[in-house]
Amino acid sequence: MTAKECDHHEEEEHRLYRQLFSLFLGFIVLVLFIIFLVFLILRPSKPAFVIRDATIYQFNASSMPSLLTTDMQVTLSSRNPNERIGIYYQKLDIYASYRGQQITLPTLLPDSYQGHKEVIDWSPFLYGSAVPVSPFLTSALEQDQNTGSVLVNIKVDGNVKWKVGTWTSGKYRLHVNCPALLVFKEPIGGIAAGPSMKIQITQHCTVDV
Repeated sequence: MTAKECDHHEEEEHRLYRQLFSLFLGFIVLVLFIIFLVFLILRPSKPAFVIRDATIYQFNASSMPSLLTTDMQVTLSSRNPNERIGIYYQKLDIYASYRGQQITLPTLLPDSYQGHKEVIDWSPFLYGSAVPVSPFLTSALEQDQNTGSVLVNIKVDGNVKWKVGTWTSGKYRLHVNCPALLVFKEPIGGIAAGPSMKIQITQHCTVDV
């Protein structure tokens, strides 16, 4: 075989490899496009969150200086309403706020996968020891406690991914806001550390993705 024939043979091999690579790449793009098209047709619905209850161990404010101590455990449920789409939850932080101010440290929820129509329950503890708050906040809290009910917001921030078949989407930001009206049997001036109080809530949350 002459040098010219060898060069021609190598060119034919390179051309064949390029064609095979192009076919393989086209096949991958087609599969991804089909999965993405199915994803758009299915139109995933946002997960539904419900706060079930709250167990209060401590909820006290001091006015000089203005400090708030919170110790509670909440039960939060999430339901996947989709029939063919799974949901990955990643880096979910849950915390409590009162009148727009965060009053507990964020608690990291475990990463989870939620199958079709599946329900996940979390029961995290929320702590905030001697958190500095505005004087207005301690005054408002004292008034709320004297009337026997306090409205706090349980919030969740993190990421979700959608799963269709073997395909998983990119990350989407998840924001959940659960208004929790803590209604006590009688007006109180705070719950000291000691006997706890469990309050049934069952309140639906607002969800933004």
